[in-house]
Amino acid sequence: MKEKLLLIITVLALAVSGRCQAPQRPDFLQKDSIRSSLDGNVQVFYYDKSTESSPQPLVVELHSWSNTADSQKDMVAVQARTKGWNYIFPNFRGVNNHPKACCSEFVMADIDEAIDWALKNMKVDKKKIYVVGNSGGGFATLAMYMKSRHAIASFSAWSSISDLSAWYGESVERKNRYGPEIIKCTGAGEVFDAQKAKERSPLYWKTSLKKRKKSILQIYAGIHDGYTGSVPISHSINFYNKLLTDAGEKDKSLYVSETDAATMLKTQTFSAQNPSKTLDNRAILYQKSSRKITLTIFEGTHEMLKNAALERIAAD
Repeated sequence: MKEKLLLIITVLALAVSGRCQAPQRPDFLQKDSIRSSLDGNVQVFYYDKSTESSPQPLVVELHSWSNTADSQKDMVAVQARTKGWNYIFPNFRGVNNHPKACCSEFVMADIDEAIDWALKNMKVDKKKIYVVGNSGGGFATLAMYMKSRHAIASFSAWSSISDLSAWYGESVERKNRYGPEIIKCTGAGEVFDAQKAKERSPLYWKTSLKKRKKSILQIYAGIHDGYTGSVPISHSINFYNKLLTDAGEKDKSLYVSETDAATMLKTQTFSAQNPSKTLDNRAILYQKSSRKITLTIFEGTHEMLKNAALERIAAD
């Protein structure tokens, strides 16, 4: 009996250990670098070439706020390889704590130039370029939707920051490290400057309707983010509504109403519109769409559901 009990305890301990183990960068990823056309900065990136004989989709994954291409290990590279797709993970100025980071012109150029490299060195189906990111990577994904010079088929933005001015106030209230980093990365010196923060915020940028006419944008947010995570779902909601406004959407039922937004933000709940709809076995609590833009609020927190991200990004 004691031996059986010991075996059970050992198995459980190993299971817990496996779940708690930090993610490791996949061994199959290769590393290279390119030099910025703007300032000569050397940008490292990781990549994986498809082994298929025909051109395949390209997944461009963007790192989180506090990570670099070298430090972030949790990524969708495995999912991309399983599908036989090309994959690239650029550094684009690293951690967002200095003025050349934080969706600056240098960031946008770095990501676009990483895509240039992929198009030149991989067999890419140019009609199937996908950009995906979580948290700060979601922030950069929204920025790419607004400013990338490439014809991107689909964007998948998770737990995204859209308004640095609002996020600064939210971060100060939570007493986390992001407030001081926002000041540093917006080039505001030692004091917060709301205007400089807005200049780096996709929520306040002009939407290029013509350029993105054929592009799909999928915005995802876990309903508990902002409570158990660092970015309130209002960032995703407000950006979705902004795009509809910019596009001249007249059907008010397609927008997220103030009442619905307040309910989700205050209660962290919402009566599912269609209880049978799920996202990687998570309940979809709220969903709105207009043209090629979709907002999905799911049962979750500050996270990206990696399998769902790649399944959905190519589905439409």
